[in-house]
This record gives sequence, structure tokens and C-alpha cells, in this order.
Amino acid sequence: MKGLGTALVTPFLENGDIDYKALSTLIEHQIAGGTDYLVILGTTSEVPTLTHTEQDEIIAHVVKQVAGRMPLILGIGGNSTTAVVERINELKDTLAAHFAGILSVTPYYNRPQQEGLYLHFCEIAKASPVPMILYNVPKRTGVNMLPETTRRIYDAYPEKIMGIKEACGNIEQFAQTVAIANGEFAVISGDDDLACEMVKIGGAGLISVASNAWPKEMKQIVQEKDAVMQAKMGHRIHLLFVEGNPSGIKTVLSEMGMIENVLRLPMVPCTENTQMVIRRALAQG
Repeated sequence: MKGLGTALVTPFLENGDIDYKALSTLIEHQIAGGTDYLVILGTTSEVPTLTHTEQDEIIAHVVKQVAGRMPLILGIGGNSTTAVVERINELKDTLAAHFAGILSVTPYYNRPQQEGLYLHFCEIAKASPVPMILYNVPKRTGVNMLPETTRRIYDAYPEKIMGIKEACGNIEQFAQTVAIANGEFAVISGDDDLACEMVKIGGAGLISVASNAWPKEMKQIVQEKDAVMQAKMGHRIHLLFVEGNPSGIKTVLSEMGMIENVLRLPMVPCTENTQMVIRRALAQG
């Protein structure tokens, strides 16, 4: 995948139910803003708090709302290889009919060795009817997948690996992954604050949190390698992650009138002080 992908949030009503009206609004905002593809049920969506029934309902709603107007990527990951494969098997027909690929995060908490990561993703590749974007985000999972491991997975299943979302936060490792990919698979930035630099050194684009609110601006950074826009957006992007994701972006979307500022435990909204700082930043334009 190339260009800008948005890691879509899941909007909730005050009672905690999924807000499907707001979800439709978010989708139309992405299409109007020029987003190239949507990632649904990724980590930004609070997917660990969603039942499989709720996930299935979100999938059906998004597929209907998008109606083929942009490619869709489905987040399917976890720290049990067997459970991930079982979930893929449950969704096999849906994936084949409506999704360009899946996004699968490295197993979290149990911190597998590189060999374990390799075998984990090989099993997923075998099971999935659509290509996969690997997802490396060591700050959240506790494990860093090395470029050599990524290449090894690709070499084992080249027809099933379309790329990697690299959110290591390390430009040197990102550059190593770009080099080792050799143009054969996409290396996608997962760091909003480094998007311009990552694209300039060969990244294929960005899977963004910030673009939930600002798709046009983030698309400009990616498409035009616009360092001026990156600098302009820098403070806003920083504020999104002061109290964790998706607390920050949900505060912004709430201030924009697009969703209620509701999260499911264990996540909670930003403190009033952070919300005030975000309001001030938005007011400054």
C-alpha cells in the first residue's frame, strides 16, 4: 500500500455503545480528505475492548459505508498465533470479498524471540486469503522485529507480504528496513511525527493517527514530502500522544464535533488540563 492510510478510531456513545452515525461521519471525512486507504480494527480502534460480535458489526458497517470507494485493511493481531489464525479463518470470506489486506501487529507482552516472530507471521501468511502488512511498534508491544526478520518473512511468503508498518521511532532502523526491502515490499511509517523524513528516505507512505482529524494535511506531508507542513503540524501531533492513543485523537475529534469523547476502560479521556491545551492549539489554527 502507498500513500496515506488512516488508523480509524471507534466512536462510542455516552453509554459505551458503538456510535455508528459518528463512524459514518468519520469515514466520509476520510474520503473527502483524500485518504488513500482505511485501516479498521487496528490498535487505535481500541480493538481489545470490542467483542467479536461488535468487530463483525463494525466490519459490515464500514464495508457498506465505504461502498468500494477506497481500499480497506483489517487489523487482525494478537499474542496467540493460534487465536489469530482462528480469527482469520472465521473472516476468510469477508476478507477475500472486501479487504485489500490485513495489518498484523507483533505479539505483545510475551515478547517472542526473532525466530518466534518469524514463525508467528509465517502461520498467519499461510492462513490469510489476502496479503499482510506486518506491524512493528516496540514501544507498545515490548518487542522489536529486526529488518532481517522482516526480510526473512517476506522471502518465505512473498505473495502474502505487501509491506510493514514500521513504528520503531528509529530513523536508522527504518532506513535499514527500506534498504533490505529493496523495493520488493512497502515500508510504511507508523510515526506521524516522522512521516516526512521517513518518506524522504524511501518510505511508501504513512498509516496515521493524526489523519483521523486532519487527512488533507497529513496527505500533503506524505504526497509532497512537505517538511513545512510537518513542522506546522508538529505541536498538534505531539499533543495527540501526551496521554496515550487514542485519548488524544478522541479529544481532538470531540472538539471538532465529530464524536463523543468516550473511551472504553482501561483507557480514559485526557485530563482536563490536556484537553485545555488541545483546545488552545486547535483555536490557534
